[in-house]
Amino acid sequence: MRTTALGIGGPEVGVIGLGCMGMTAAYDTSAPRDDEQSIAVVHQAIEAGMTLIDTADVYGPFTNEELVGRALADGWRERAVLATKVGLVAADPNATEASGPIGANNGRPEHVRESIDASLRRLGTDHVDLYQLHRVDPEVPIEETWGAMAEVVASGKALRIGLSEVDVEQIKRAEAVHPVASVQSELSLWTRDPLADVLPYCQERGIAFLPFSPLGRGFLTGRFASFDELPQDDFRRELPRFQQEALRANLELVDRVRAVAERAGATPAQVALAWVLAQGEHVVPIPGTKTPKYLADNAGATDVVFTATDLAELDALPAPVGGRY
Repeated sequence: MRTTALGIGGPEVGVIGLGCMGMTAAYDTSAPRDDEQSIAVVHQAIEAGMTLIDTADVYGPFTNEELVGRALADGWRERAVLATKVGLVAADPNATEASGPIGANNGRPEHVRESIDASLRRLGTDHVDLYQLHRVDPEVPIEETWGAMAEVVASGKALRIGLSEVDVEQIKRAEAVHPVASVQSELSLWTRDPLADVLPYCQERGIAFLPFSPLGRGFLTGRFASFDELPQDDFRRELPRFQQEALRANLELVDRVRAVAERAGATPAQVALAWVLAQGEHVVPIPGTKTPKYLADNAGATDVVFTATDLAELDALPAPVGGRY
């Protein structure tokens, strides 16, 4: 897999990374966890050159970092660029990031200092390559939170720090305290908000942009034709775009992605990922999967070659019906 720098001065990473949230949280949580398969998928990703491995303390909560720590034992840690997050606190042990009872933002400096040590213990490492503020706490000035994260860098517990789901003004306020290495936000063929200002600002400043949910939470792959196909305990059942009427309307997007895929000799997932990759040099999508088949499919997105017609058609896709949350 070809590589890119994780922002100016950052480490080389594969142009596609791996999001690990779904291995322990959010999607079809009633199904038995298969930790051994998930660990094998992490190894498969690294072997394929998808070296950016992304997790967070709130996923599970805590169980995702523990799983990733096990996956990166026995020499795998040195081959990965490891990213985790702080700043969201689960309200209860069964909470997941987007399922409602996530609890609260917590950007207090003391929480940052405590959380990095706990994350390192779970991950089985003495440092992470990227420590990200999961959400800005509206009750704490970002300068205070970011200052505490800068302390984490000064202590050697994180090599770089990044932000998630922020606007340009928040990035600028953080930059006044310490360099911003990355910004993580949702970006896909059906979520294009960052293209207006956040992504151009990141490109101008040499900040890596890490799109999560680049496959539209699986919808753009064509896996779901109706609301009833979603597992009973899957948090997508709560999202507006997956409600039956909206989902039915949004299938037009999938049909048009599928048409481009057929012309390109690719799968819909590969086309959706390749479009995200086409948005800039330091754009590193982190699709999540716990299945070897889907991991291999995602990796193949780097081989997709678009014609000008293909790109124009994808750029012209209509907005989805329904909000993100």
